[in-house]
Amino acid sequence: MDVEELAIVAALLIIKRKTNKKKSKEYWVHPLLEERRSKGMFKIFYEDVRKYPRKFFNYARMSVSSFDVLLCLLKPHITGIDTNMRPCISPEEKLFITLRYLGSGCKFVDLHYSYRLGISTIAEIIREVCHFIWVVLKDMCLPQPTKENWLKIAKDFHLRANFPNCIGAVDGKHVRIIKPYNSGSLCYNYKHFFSVILLAICDSDYKFIYIDVGSSGKDCDSTIFTNSTFYQKLMNNDLQIPEPKPISSTNPIPVPFVIVGDEAFGQTDKIMRPFGGSNLTTKKKIFNYRLSRARRHIECSFGILANKWQIFHRPINVNLDLVSCIIKTCCALHNYVRERDGYKFEDTLSIPGFEEVPNGFQRATRRGASYRDVFADYFTTEGQLSWQMSSIN
Repeated sequence: MDVEELAIVAALLIIKRKTNKKKSKEYWVHPLLEERRSKGMFKIFYEDVRKYPRKFFNYARMSVSSFDVLLCLLKPHITGIDTNMRPCISPEEKLFITLRYLGSGCKFVDLHYSYRLGISTIAEIIREVCHFIWVVLKDMCLPQPTKENWLKIAKDFHLRANFPNCIGAVDGKHVRIIKPYNSGSLCYNYKHFFSVILLAICDSDYKFIYIDVGSSGKDCDSTIFTNSTFYQKLMNNDLQIPEPKPISSTNPIPVPFVIVGDEAFGQTDKIMRPFGGSNLTTKKKIFNYRLSRARRHIECSFGILANKWQIFHRPINVNLDLVSCIIKTCCALHNYVRERDGYKFEDTLSIPGFEEVPNGFQRATRRGASYRDVFADYFTTEGQLSWQMSSIN
């Protein structure tokens, strides 16, 4: 091969390399995003919507005052640093975007176009703000109850649900997710979709007392509950729960304070579940009805949660660690907004986006069954309600 042919081959190789080279980035910042500070949703909408409290509440899922208080708590954690290249995104905008994402259930790409921020930037904002909302609100909105708190919870359950010595209602729900990368069938549940489980205990005011997030969709309520730190503390008497006291003026037997649940939970002296079977006596039917009146508070709490934070209305399409963070954040925000702004009654009537967790088999302890009989006797004698017979027929 002579020199001329070698030169031709070398030239062809150079041309090939240039054509195979990756296409250079078209823009450093896309022109659509460059106009964020003049045409982005936050710039053109935020100050205007604050003037109309109802519209702001509908958009951000909380009142203006609640937003401002939460912003003050978060500012030290989510305030960035301006650089010579560009100013940082304000904490107000970060929180506003995150609340919109959680409250509407929209996708990152929707926020990308409306707020004129990169999709990866939106994802980082959601991750950062959710993390710090949980950090600043978990002890404020989900504190471990003291003895006085437990007594108040029990008093409210007796007043609102006519169930004495009740300190909470427990249940678990599937939260739908898109199949995580490399997860196999870990999160694939018996209803043939991917999920993680939210197990929660609530009071009679529809606020969460305790949550357990992140168990795989294959698990059942009883397994998650018995493996939880709350259950271990409950069994070890480490929760400052008051000593047992009688529920009847005629029966001096002290009855422990209990948590009510459905058939998924084992009957013990601290957990009350309904009588099983179909051929039940009238006394057992009445007990089941009275227990369901107390247990429905957890169903209503899930309804308020899902209708307020509509991220639960569709499968969540993020990494598993962020799924757990989002769920915990929404539960903390649920208590925060419930305490400050109340709730709509119609939100308690449906639970979109949530599915029941399958029941696990748990044997009743003899001691727990005897206390359940004490409750059943009380509900048909001294503690009976005028309408309860018509409700079981």
